[in-house]
Formats: sequence, C-alpha cells, structure tokens
Amino acid sequence: MKLRHIEIFHALISCGSVSAAARHLNVSQPSVTRTLAHAESVLGVSLFKRHPRGLTPTPEALRLWPAIETAVRQLNVVEQLGRQLRHGIDQTLRLGASHALGHLIMPKALITLQKTLPALEIELVTSHFSTLCEELLAHHLDLALTFAQPAPEGIQCEHLMQAPMKALLPSGMVAPCPVTLEWLNAHGLILMPGDDPLGTLLDNALSEARLIPATRLRIKTYSVIAEMVMAGGGTGIVDPFTAERYRDRLQVLPLAPALNMDVALLSASHVPLPHSAHRLRTLIIEQLNGVTSD
Repeated sequence: MKLRHIEIFHALISCGSVSAAARHLNVSQPSVTRTLAHAESVLGVSLFKRHPRGLTPTPEALRLWPAIETAVRQLNVVEQLGRQLRHGIDQTLRLGASHALGHLIMPKALITLQKTLPALEIELVTSHFSTLCEELLAHHLDLALTFAQPAPEGIQCEHLMQAPMKALLPSGMVAPCPVTLEWLNAHGLILMPGDDPLGTLLDNALSEARLIPATRLRIKTYSVIAEMVMAGGGTGIVDPFTAERYRDRLQVLPLAPALNMDVALLSASHVPLPHSAHRLRTLIIEQLNGVTSD
C-alpha cells in the first residue's frame, strides 16, 4: 500500500463514510473513492462493504487496521518534526526519570535548560528502571536519570555520583546516631520491593548482616515510605534526595555502616546525543552535587 492508500484507509475507518473522510482530508469525494478502489485493486481484496448509511470494514480491513494505525502514528511524528523545523524548533529532548529523581532533581535542571535553550521542546516521563530501558531501546527516549542497577544489552549506563542512603525516623523517637540496620529492623523497618534498585541494596545489606526483616511491609515509592514513617508506621531507609525533602518533618540520620547508592544517566548505546542532552547532563550533575553537599 502507498502512503496515500494508508491515509485514505485510516480516514474511512475513523470517519465511517466517504463524505466524512473527504471533509476530514479536505479533498473531493471522487478522489477518496478512486484512491480506495486503487488500494483494493493493488491488494486484491475488498476493504469495505458499501451501504446507504456509509461503509463497513471487511474482515480483511480489520486485519490491516493495527498496522495502519502504527503507520499513521509514525507519519504524524514526521509531520510534527516538519512543523518544528518550519518554525525554527530543531529538536525535542525526550527524557525519562525514576520517580524520586524526576520529582527532586529534574525540575530545577529543566527550568535552567529552558532558559538557556528556549526553542527546545522537552518531554519528561517518570517510570521504573525496566520501562525506561525499554523506551530507550525503542528510541522513544533520549536520556533517562535513574538509580543505578545492571542494565540490559544496548543500554549505556554512566554513573554520575554516589551518595549514602539515609534513615528516616519519627521526630520524637530516641535513637543512636549513626543508626544501625539492626536497630532500624528492631523498630519496624519498612522495606522496598526486591526488584527495586535501592530495595536490592537494602535486601543485600540485611542478608549480609544476617538480619531477618521484622515486618512484611514493602513500599516501592520512597516518598510513601516517608509518609508511613510520619504516620507512625515504623522506620525507613531512602535515597538522600527524598530524605532531604522530609528533613523538617522527620529525623534524618546516617547509617552505620554506610549504604551507598549510585545515580546513573542511561542512553541507548551507539546513538549520538544532541547538544541539548549534553547541556542537561551538566545541569543534572550540578543539581546532584548541590543537594548532596547541603
């Protein structure tokens, strides 16, 4: 099928009649009819059943529909890029981040990037590590900021910094400083899922210390762990960025021994990064250093 066939087919399915499809595409009805007839001739199958109230797609047309939808989405991406070029916007930077880093590190870096590159279009999504890697491999994202863990083949992982995780305790709780895993575990330590990068670090540390978790509560979102501690649900261990956010409402204590986590910038291997991505990398590092040095 040619691009014109795909465009007409999509309009007919979406609009339900030749007249509506013609209006949608801003062409004449005979043009739509001729293009449809040519598409059916090329394919050797009928795509629509004609009736007085419009058109009904045949089973063959319905089999084609998912592929047609995908093709039209890609054409829309090309059209959007063309509009950007026409209006002097030469780039869209598509970013991903883990939830905590997306909330606590990305905003200030992106605000500064917008000021220095005002014509740049920026998209940001937050998700989990595995999903971010899938989106990078599919070229739906340019960069992703995450807590480091082993990455799949095809993903380049640049370690930006390392920092110690922090313990969270209710404000009125008396505790040693620094605080140990054993003490936290005895006071209702809230865990993270085992497939979470920081959860893996914590589980390994508990195992090495030969500690059996005293609670069965596992929470993936670090800010929810902090809220649970505030509500009297136990103690927690989170990244230093989340801990800093709750410092005025909870006790934030160092761990002994220290439990270090890494922040990494992910990209698809062998895919060149635009200038804006390199500029953002510098801003992210400045933001990371600013938070951890406070």
